[in-house]
Amino acid sequence: MLTNLLIIPTVKAAVEALQNVDRDAWNRLFTPKAVLYDDGSPRDLKRFTQESFGRERFICIDRVANNGFYIEGDFRSDESGTFRAYFNFELNDSGRIVRLDIGKVEDVA
Repeated sequence: MLTNLLIIPTVKAAVEALQNVDRDAWNRLFTPKAVLYDDGSPRDLKRFTQESFGRERFICIDRVANNGFYIEGDFRSDESGTFRAYFNFELNDSGRIVRLDIGKVEDVA
């Protein structure tokens, strides 16, 4: 199962919403002022949701770090192909997402 390594309920729910193209479930997980950073640059969260849902998804998640808030795995984008990607979540005290950092994992060879 894709989400079997995910131990934080909000992180698991976010990945499941992304995989299932469930924008409503995804949006409910974020605070109204949540921010998104894509490869270190600010990106509009609403625009990301509109443009990416149904076109981007994890193929596998095989690394979890930062006490369950950082996930990494093979990612498929209809536009960019398959690559290693990470999502790093920051939650508030009520378990809602206040910041999400996403990006490509750089090869460290």
